[in-house]
Amino acid sequence: MTDPVEPGAPANPVINVDGKAIEARPGEMIIAAAERGGVYIPRFCWHPRMKPVGMCRMCLVEVNGPRGMALMPACYVPVSDGQEIVTTSDKVKKAQDGVLEFLLINHPLDCPVCDRGGECPLQDQTFAFGPGESRFVEEKRHWQKPIPINNLVALDRERCIQCARCTRFAEEVAGDPFIDFIGRSDHTEVNTFPGESFESNFSANIVQICPVGALTSTPYRFKARPWDLEVVESTCTACAVGCRMAVQSSQDRLIRHLGIDSEPVNHGWLCDKGRFGYEAVVSEERLTQPLVRKGDELIETSWHEALKTAADGLRRVQELNGSTAVAILGGARLANEDAYAWSKLARTVLGTDNVDCQMGDGLPAEVVLGLPRATIDEVCSADVVLLVAPDIKEELPVFYLRLRAAAIDRKVALVELAPQPTALTEHAVVSLLHRPGEAAAAARKLVSAVLGRKPSSGGGVKGDEIAAAAELLAGKRVVVVLGRPSLAEPADGTTEAAAVLAANIPGLRFLSALRRGNVHGALDMGLAPGVLPGRVSLDDGRAWFQSAWGADLPGRRGLDAHAILAAAATNQVQGLVLIGANPMADFPDRTLARRGLAGVGFTVVVDTFLTDSAIHADVVLPAATYAERPGTTTNMEGRVTRLGQKVTAPGTARPDWMIATELASLLGGDLGFESIDGIATEIERVAPAYAGVNPARLAKRENRDGFVVPLAEPHQEPEPPEVAFPPQESIVDVGDVSDPMESIEVNAAEAQGETLLPRSEPDAGPVGAPESIGDLTASDGSSLAPTIPLISFAGVEPMPAPHAPDAYSLRLVTSRSLYDAGALVQHSESLKPLATVTRIRACARDLSRLAVRPGDLVRVSSSRAALVLEAALDDRVPRGSAVIDFNQPGDGAADLVDVNAQVTDVRIENVKRPSARKASDG
Repeated sequence: MTDPVEPGAPANPVINVDGKAIEARPGEMIIAAAERGGVYIPRFCWHPRMKPVGMCRMCLVEVNGPRGMALMPACYVPVSDGQEIVTTSDKVKKAQDGVLEFLLINHPLDCPVCDRGGECPLQDQTFAFGPGESRFVEEKRHWQKPIPINNLVALDRERCIQCARCTRFAEEVAGDPFIDFIGRSDHTEVNTFPGESFESNFSANIVQICPVGALTSTPYRFKARPWDLEVVESTCTACAVGCRMAVQSSQDRLIRHLGIDSEPVNHGWLCDKGRFGYEAVVSEERLTQPLVRKGDELIETSWHEALKTAADGLRRVQELNGSTAVAILGGARLANEDAYAWSKLARTVLGTDNVDCQMGDGLPAEVVLGLPRATIDEVCSADVVLLVAPDIKEELPVFYLRLRAAAIDRKVALVELAPQPTALTEHAVVSLLHRPGEAAAAARKLVSAVLGRKPSSGGGVKGDEIAAAAELLAGKRVVVVLGRPSLAEPADGTTEAAAVLAANIPGLRFLSALRRGNVHGALDMGLAPGVLPGRVSLDDGRAWFQSAWGADLPGRRGLDAHAILAAAATNQVQGLVLIGANPMADFPDRTLARRGLAGVGFTVVVDTFLTDSAIHADVVLPAATYAERPGTTTNMEGRVTRLGQKVTAPGTARPDWMIATELASLLGGDLGFESIDGIATEIERVAPAYAGVNPARLAKRENRDGFVVPLAEPHQEPEPPEVAFPPQESIVDVGDVSDPMESIEVNAAEAQGETLLPRSEPDAGPVGAPESIGDLTASDGSSLAPTIPLISFAGVEPMPAPHAPDAYSLRLVTSRSLYDAGALVQHSESLKPLATVTRIRACARDLSRLAVRPGDLVRVSSSRAALVLEAALDDRVPRGSAVIDFNQPGDGAADLVDVNAQVTDVRIENVKRPSARKASDG
C-alpha cells in the first residue's frame, strides 16, 4: 500500500529492482523501498528507526548512474524516479562474500553457546549470502568476556561487527550517549567510558537491535534457545503508553519480552522496566493460594472458604452500616474486562459508588475523560506541545522517546510548565518553572499573554519567559500533555490550569499523562466515582444501565480514594476491597493511608503479592497477571489493544473477572457472564464509547496495533460555550460561579466544529468504520447503547493562592522515578538494585542558607512526620523548593506529604549523627 498523492503533487518515484517496478516514497532509501516491494537486501547497520550510516556495506547493490552500473550501499542512497537497481548480480554476490568474509575474520565461532544462536542475522546471512569458506586461518583475537556495561546488559567485544547500531540508538534515539567506539584500527571496540556504566532507562533495546551476540541481556543469558520459545503478541502494562511487545515462554515460564514495531505507539522500543518486569510474574514470592485471617495470622485456605468469608464480611458491613460503608480501591493494573466486572459488582451487588482506580496520585476522572483528546501521533505532529506533566522519561518512558524525536527531528516546539526541570527541559524551547502549588497562576499569566495582554511574572515565572511561550502558542496547533507534576500538592492546581488553558485557547487538545498500566481502561470501565462504563456519567447513564444491568444504581456520586481513606479513618467506611492496590506505597499521604486501613473493619485484598496493605487484610485472594489471562487494555490515548495469555497462573491464582463473578454470586447477585468473551460482548453492547469494539475486530490484521475509541463520534450536538474568548482582557476562571461570565464548558475542539489535528492513518480505526455510534451493531447482533452524552469537563472552582513559606521552609516537590519500591520492581531481581536510596535534593543556595553540605544527614520535617535523609546538591531544583523521589525504598516523601494542604512545606535541619529514620509520626 502506497501513500496517496495529493492533487497537483508530484507522483511518487518508481524504481526498478531486479526487473520489478516498485513505487517508492520521496526521499526513501533504496533498501526500504525494495523491502516494501518484496525484495530483501541483506544488512547489518541499517535500522528503519535510525539515520542511515552506510557502515557495514552488506547492502551493496548495483545502481545505474551517470557512469553506468556501480556498487552503492542501498541503505544510504535515496530513490529517484526511473532508478535501476540490481541485487543479484555476480558483482553484488562477490561484494557480499567479501564483506562477510572480513566480518568473520575475528568473529568467534561460538554459536552453540551464544544467546543469539538460532536468531542471529550474521549467522543467517552467512548461510544465505556468504562464501561458504574463509581464506583467513590466523588466530582470532581474544578479550575478556563478558564485561557488564550495566546491571542488565553484558558485552562480548570479540563478537562485535562494529555496525554502530547500539551507539546510534544511545545517542540518536535515547539521548543517553554513554556507550561509544574506543580504540583504533583492529583494536576498535564498543564500550562505556572509563569508570562509567550505560545508565539509561532504555539500555536493553541495544540487545534486541544488535545483529550479533555482542550484546546480551543478563536476565536472559543462557536461559533458552529460540526454538525452545513459544511466543504471543501482547501489550506492556508497566505504564500507560501501552507498548506492543512479544511475550515469550518456555515450559510454561516467562523467559523474555521483545518490542514490536507499532507505528502509532512504541516504534519497536521498550523501557527496561517493561522489558524485564516479567521477572515479577515468575517470582517465588507470588501469592498462589487464598489466605484468610484466623486470629493474628493469615492462613492458606480453599477458594470456597476464602470467597465465602469475603462475601459474609462484606454482607455484614452492608447490613450494619449500609452500602455507602463499602468501597473499592484499585483496578488500574487490570484488563478492561476485569475492571468492568468489578465496576458492575460495585454498582449492582454492593450498591456503592465508592470506587476509584487511582490512588490519589492522578487527576479527576472528569478531567481525563472529558477534555478534548489527542493521540500520541497527534502530539508528535503538532506545532507546539505544552507539557503540564511529571518527568515523562521516568513515568512514561517510551512516550519520552517519541516526544524527544518530535522535538529534534520534526522541530515540534516543546513548552514546559512545571515545578522542576525534567529530562525534556533540554529539548524545550521555553521552560516555565513555577513555584510548587502555583501552576494555575502560571497558566493564567500564559493565557493572558496569548490574548495580547502585557505579560507579567506569575507563579514565580518571569515575564519574558511567559512572553516567549505565548508567542509560540499563538495561532498554532497546540496539544497539552497533562499529568500530575508533583504529588506533594493536590490535583486541583493542575486541573484548574487545564481548565484555564482549554477555555481560552481555541482548538486545544489534551493527552493524559497518567502513569499506571491500564488506568485509562479502568476509568473507561467506570472505576471512578460518578462514572459508568463507556465514559458516561452516573446521572446521564443511570436509566440505560439500570435497564441493561437489571438493577438499581447508587443514588448519588461516591467517594474518591482520598475521601475513602479519610472516611475509613473515621470508621465511616467499614468494608474495603483492594484490587491490585497498595495505598501504603502508592497513596501520596502515608499517614492517612495507614489510619484509613487501620480504621476499616473488614478488608479484602485481591493481588499478586502480599503487600504492606495486604498484610493486615482479613481475606487475601491471589490474582492472575497480564500474561496469565486474555483481555484488552486501553492506553493513554484511548487505544484498545489485546493482551496475550502465554502461561498459566501459579497455584490456584485466578483472573479478576472470575473472582468478581463468584463473589457476586455468593452475595446473591449475578453479573451475567461466564467467560472473557461474554464480558467483551457486554461491554460492546452497553458502554457507549466502546460500541463496535469486539475480539473479532481486534483480531483483524489491520488492527494488530489496536484502535482508538470511540470508533466514531456519537450522535450529540455539543453546546457552544457561552463565551469563546473573554471580553476585554480578563481570563476565564472556569467554573467560578461568582464570575459574571458564569461557567464555560471546556470542550474547545467540539465547540469549533472541527478537528485541528487530523489523525494519522494508524489511528483512523478499522476500514469501513461507521460514521456514528448509532449505526453500529454489536457482534452478537444485539442493539447498542442509545445516544448518551459522553462526559465533558465543565471546569473547577478556582483555588486560593497557597500561603508563602517561612524563611526556614522549602516547598516539597515529589514525583515518581522509573525504578521504585513498587511490586514490579521489587520482585524483579534484575530491577530491584536499580531503585535508589531516598535523598532530598535542593540547590546550592538553599543548602548553603540552611548550613547543609551535600552528603550531610538532615532532619526533614513536615506537619506529618520527620525523617532523617541524606542531602544532595542539585542546581536544577528551583530556589525555594526541595525534591524527594516518590516511593523509594524505606521512609520517604509519602511520610511527609499532607494531602489536605495546598502545598507541603518541609524544614531541613542538619543533624550531627544518624538517628532513627523516623523521629515522629505527626
